[in-house]
Amino acid sequence: MTTAARRTLIVLLGFAASGRCFAAPTLPELFQKMKEQVKAEKWADALVTIEVMDVEAAKPANGSLRTQLEGPLAFYRGVCDANLGSADKAQADFEAFLNVKPDAGIDDKAYSKKAVAAFAAAQKAVASQGPSIARAYANFRPEAKPDPVNAEWGDGPVKWLMSDSEKAGWAAAATDDARAAFVVQFWKTRNLEDDPSFQPGFEKRVAFADVNFKQGETRGSLTDRGMVFVLLGPPTYGGRRRLGPKEDKSEASGMSTVTQGDAATAQARMVGTASKANSAAGGSGRPNISGAQINSLDDQYRGPATQAASSDKDYQEVWHYRKELLPKNVSYIQVDAVFITKKGYGDNVLQRDPDVLATLNAAKQKPQ
Repeated sequence: MTTAARRTLIVLLGFAASGRCFAAPTLPELFQKMKEQVKAEKWADALVTIEVMDVEAAKPANGSLRTQLEGPLAFYRGVCDANLGSADKAQADFEAFLNVKPDAGIDDKAYSKKAVAAFAAAQKAVASQGPSIARAYANFRPEAKPDPVNAEWGDGPVKWLMSDSEKAGWAAAATDDARAAFVVQFWKTRNLEDDPSFQPGFEKRVAFADVNFKQGETRGSLTDRGMVFVLLGPPTYGGRRRLGPKEDKSEASGMSTVTQGDAATAQARMVGTASKANSAAGGSGRPNISGAQINSLDDQYRGPATQAASSDKDYQEVWHYRKELLPKNVSYIQVDAVFITKKGYGDNVLQRDPDVLATLNAAKQKPQ
């Protein structure tokens, strides 16, 4: 979303919240307005309206409409993102739509080639994923029992919840009785009297992660994906695709078949050859290099042909969390957890972006 669009969204939300400047439009009215903006190809304006609708739909009074709007809003968000040139965002939007309406299609005469292409990519991705994580978790019935309280308890998935002071307290608990007392108090501070579901929910997420995210000998709930799942639960939607050049943040130069040294050597050789040719022709000896020669060298050492093809082992998996699934004290509209799998780097390694780290830290906080 552009800066101007964000400012417009803030103004609209401020007006809607105050109710003093004008009567806030209803969700059906906003939906009609958004469709008219899409028809008029006002993509950024339509995205602003969609964000306003997201906020309004989250209100308790609109609970009956929230589920009805989930699919359509994801679809139109995809149309807007595609036409604004954000193909990856559009694909993710359409994947969210297809998770709600798996048999849906798109009219290639009514929508642009960009939107149709992103929709086709989403269909292919969804078909390869099988059941979504959210659906699989909803149907999951854990068989594993909670971790026993012993000396290893604090090194298990519960460590994702522990504060620094709690880690110190656990380390100081040297007897079975002391450990048992610590665990009782640990859960007591998290299971509120009016909502004792925190511990059972945590244990179910741990059991699901152990079954689905195991990597080699590493327990599923102790992997990066397991950590995110244990703290945040199933994402709103997710997808996996091949890792393209320069998308791996662990390798700033991207996956290239040549090195910067190769390019520097070739450039020096070109300059030397051009200097000798100029001198032989009676010139000053300065290199005379044309723009075409520079472009040819650049293509040879930095162009698409130098990018190594991704193997099946190189891909990124993205979990998208919409605001309704985020901790209450997180202000983001959406947070994307990105996991990179790449030979020589690791399997499903979480990219430690600031918004992701802030969200995970907020999820660790004790319920109020």
